[in-house]
Amino acid sequence: MTMRHPTTDPSRTADGPLDARDRPLQLCVFGVPPRTGNLGVTAMHLALLTGIARRVENPLITVFDDRPGIRPEATRLAGREMTYRLCGAIPTRRIYRRHSLWQIRASGRLGGLGNPVIKAIREAHAVLDVTGGDSFTDLYGPRRFRWVTLDKLITLEQGRPLILLPQTIGPFHSARARRIARRILRSAMMVWVRDATSFTVLRDLLGSDFDDDRHRCGVDLAFGLETRQPAQPLPEPIASWFADDGRRPIVGCNVSGLIFNNAAAAKVRFGLRAEYDRAVILFLQRILNQTDANVLLVPHVITERGHHEHDPDACASVAEALPQADGQRVAIVGGGYDPCEMKWIIGRTDWFCGTRMHAGIAALSSGVPTAAIAYSRKTRGVFDTCGQGPHVADPRELDTANVVEHLWQSWTQRETAAAHLRHRLPFVLQQAQTQMDEVLASCGVAPPTMTSLRKAA
Repeated sequence: MTMRHPTTDPSRTADGPLDARDRPLQLCVFGVPPRTGNLGVTAMHLALLTGIARRVENPLITVFDDRPGIRPEATRLAGREMTYRLCGAIPTRRIYRRHSLWQIRASGRLGGLGNPVIKAIREAHAVLDVTGGDSFTDLYGPRRFRWVTLDKLITLEQGRPLILLPQTIGPFHSARARRIARRILRSAMMVWVRDATSFTVLRDLLGSDFDDDRHRCGVDLAFGLETRQPAQPLPEPIASWFADDGRRPIVGCNVSGLIFNNAAAAKVRFGLRAEYDRAVILFLQRILNQTDANVLLVPHVITERGHHEHDPDACASVAEALPQADGQRVAIVGGGYDPCEMKWIIGRTDWFCGTRMHAGIAALSSGVPTAAIAYSRKTRGVFDTCGQGPHVADPRELDTANVVEHLWQSWTQRETAAAHLRHRLPFVLQQAQTQMDEVLASCGVAPPTMTSLRKAA
């Protein structure tokens, strides 16, 4: 049974009882805005809304993003049209702007002052926070840490229940960051992490304040993402590859622009021993030279051409570096696909290698044997969830040649990996559903309602 924190019980407010069974469920969501260009963040956004749509009729949801104003939004999820609204809550130092998080916090302390963000938070049964999946840490510097904790502190200062949805937590290097993180984690109604390492960080940081009922280990939200065939026909040669019953195997590879586009700078920034760009190219050359597989290059973060994080630029550079004689065996997935459609495309591959973690999750959750080139600890933790940790190549520990060899061994062992994944995946997918049941139950949603809607979907 879920324990409610005594200061943030959603069933009571200063004005009396508040229960999702008495009025439409109202939720606020921080940390997973739509249309960021990062398909992983959008995947978590859609998976969360899908989970709610399957369990609650006509919820009132406010999703905070980085664009000013309040805007209506609608999307089709779980077989039904879901409407919600977007509202600006922006990390900007221009504190005079109404949508600045600093202005929002000040307004809250002064009674609200008609601020729409404060109004939405005060009316919500709970505030759900994902922190982009991996940003609740001071690893990216003190300024970024201040931004990602502001919305959490605002929620707690307004006396509303805060639920941290499955995410990586930590590391926290400074004493100040540990102190603030501990305050948030101790005061939140529920905290979910998405891997065992984060669970250890959570337990160690909280010490005697750790509560088995409130502090939980789950799985990434994107494991609950729907799969949908692209609305538009796939281009050649990809369409032919997928349609050919006796086809050659397809090797899918997500190339991260963050690490590839300025590989020398990334090597220093992330402490890599291996040269990421050379490792990717050498491995795919080996695939083309020693197998008959086709290579499908898959971007998962799409910004604008020339941007240092733009995956399509990295994919194009890889394609240019591969032998021209193999031009009919190498293709790049173009833009215009949403995360559900991209998951469908990734799910058609026979083996997949991802650097962007949510590209890997799209493959794993589709039952595709998957490897990863990981530049942080978050990837191994999520892969361990599916029993696929040995298929993670860490360029911080391995040199270029050993990264290539690690990926090659994963490729050659793909049938064994697929068998292990078939055994483990049903438990992971069920866990994704169970954790959503528990989150919404803590918000006052009656289990019978959830059960009937999940069956209908």
